[in-house]
Amino acid sequence: MRFTKMQGTGNDYIYVNCFEETVKDPAALAVRLSDRHFGVGSDGLILIEPSEAADCKMDMYNADGSRGLMCGNGIRCVGKYVYERGIVRKDVLTVETLSGVKTLSLTVDRGRVGELEVDMGRPVLEPEKIPARFAGDRVVGEPLAVDGKEYRVTCVSMGNPHCVVFAEDTESIPLAEIGPKFERHPAFPQRVNTEFVQVLGRGEAKMRVWERGSGETLACGTGACAAAVACFLNGKTGRGVLVHLRGGDLKIRWEEPSGDVFLKGPAEFSFDGTVEI
Repeated sequence: MRFTKMQGTGNDYIYVNCFEETVKDPAALAVRLSDRHFGVGSDGLILIEPSEAADCKMDMYNADGSRGLMCGNGIRCVGKYVYERGIVRKDVLTVETLSGVKTLSLTVDRGRVGELEVDMGRPVLEPEKIPARFAGDRVVGEPLAVDGKEYRVTCVSMGNPHCVVFAEDTESIPLAEIGPKFERHPAFPQRVNTEFVQVLGRGEAKMRVWERGSGETLACGTGACAAAVACFLNGKTGRGVLVHLRGGDLKIRWEEPSGDVFLKGPAEFSFDGTVEI
């Protein structure tokens, strides 16, 4: 089977062109290939497939084999792949995901795609739809006890569930220790991605992320969107935020009156390869 390794701000996935290839057990393949010692090494597996609802479809699996609904960094790589590999030659294209059809706007220069902006849709704030077990119609700065310590959390779904925690210094957080305890907390029946956010100014923030099914990653596009929404809801920034992640920077804006969140950032090819399946 042929595959392509790509990354968006360090969030790396293995991509398979299922216009040409067939994958019978993607969950098992994701576990096998994502291993950074015995496999190719990645945060997961993304299949690029034909779609009846959009220009193409993205089917993603985390490193532990669990299925993901949406990935902001992954979908930008899908956009770059289908354009530069000649599957869809449009500078505005649509991608079907399990959280709906997303529209991508590509910046193209001499046939090469640089940055891509994704309309991520409206954030979901109702607890039962995230899902998160909290009372009320929003979870903004609410207390949550994790491992004997109380945190103030803001919960947002961007097609997948996120729990945002503000911190004075993200670098000092023992993320490998606390991340799994947030991920599997009883308040989150489908587990949760957790973002620790340090606000640097009215339009700038720094973030580390623990992704359900993958652990700490260098970047998370939906997480950066959730963080920007949480920053605004807590009165810490305006509607536009430059988010610094360990893998690079993402530009987020929460538009009004539409209510849609837009994510802008790069996507890069790493290498092509083949593997026996």
